[in-house]
Amino acid sequence: MIKWRKGLVLVCVAAMVFGMTGCKKKQSKDEVQRYAWPLGTSSPEDTVTQIYAEKFAKEVKRLSHGKMKIEVYPNSTLGGDRELLESCKDGDIPFVVQNTAPQVTFLPETAVFDLPSAFTDIEEVRKAVDNPNFYQKMEKVYQKGGYKLLGYADQGFRVMSTNKEVKDFRDFKGQKIRTMENSYHLDFWKALKANPTPMTFSEVYIGLQQGTIDAQENPYEVIVSSKLYEQQDYVVETNHLPHYISLIVSDDFFHDLSKEQQEIITKAAATAKEYARNASDERIADRMKIIKDSGTKIVSLDEKTQKAIQKASEPIYEEIEQKVGKNLVDSYLQK
Repeated sequence: MIKWRKGLVLVCVAAMVFGMTGCKKKQSKDEVQRYAWPLGTSSPEDTVTQIYAEKFAKEVKRLSHGKMKIEVYPNSTLGGDRELLESCKDGDIPFVVQNTAPQVTFLPETAVFDLPSAFTDIEEVRKAVDNPNFYQKMEKVYQKGGYKLLGYADQGFRVMSTNKEVKDFRDFKGQKIRTMENSYHLDFWKALKANPTPMTFSEVYIGLQQGTIDAQENPYEVIVSSKLYEQQDYVVETNHLPHYISLIVSDDFFHDLSKEQQEIITKAAATAKEYARNASDERIADRMKIIKDSGTKIVSLDEKTQKAIQKASEPIYEEIEQKVGKNLVDSYLQK
């Protein structure tokens, strides 16, 4: 395979550590793989990201009758988000499952997913990304960057957790909130008069514990899996962004496969997407119960506050539209 050969070194090292066997040569199209293709994520095991990745791997194996194998490596075992994207593009790690936010640096058009407060419920979100017109545009974006897009699942909406009660729009002012290193995320919280602070995720729990930050924002899934609620008094349902999870593969790697293998991967991805979405819906209710049972209060925002957030977000819409183009924005919002 075009770029895969140099990646065999990485896989063979992983084999010695994680028990993969037979990393020797590329198999023919009819025989069982002697080694598993790696799929990397930066997320913990107990997340929808892991469920998505594992279901995809299982479906590939099932549909190929065991001839195609994928090994899932969570927890940044094969690198963080940036490293995974770089390795995927080069063909060293063919498959990656990750949130879309870190992709903006590599694929500027993915900033369309950073349009804040664009949707009111998760079904609207899924309808938007599954819309053939929009999805085809995004396929071209990924292909231009060296990737093949296989689908988007999600972990519901991102919400805010904090130690300062939020009753209306004014209560966001001055809150030190951790965000990812994404300029549009930073601009959103600045528009709410908060004090956004980019921070490595591994430092968030300690930052909350020590008072370095007051708040953070993530989907319920992450708030529970990383036990962030233990250091927070409130979870505020800002629902400011959907937390998309993309499944991508190296474009060169994908097109070096047989048509039959490509079809198996495409079908497996579609099944895994729906499976992950259903799992997300079920798990959110459970995660909310865990948070409530811990004594952390979940706060729903009234319509007046939601409209104030949308009004404050208008400059971010203009900023993103200038970056990605009005056509892509309108396609995403189905205008």
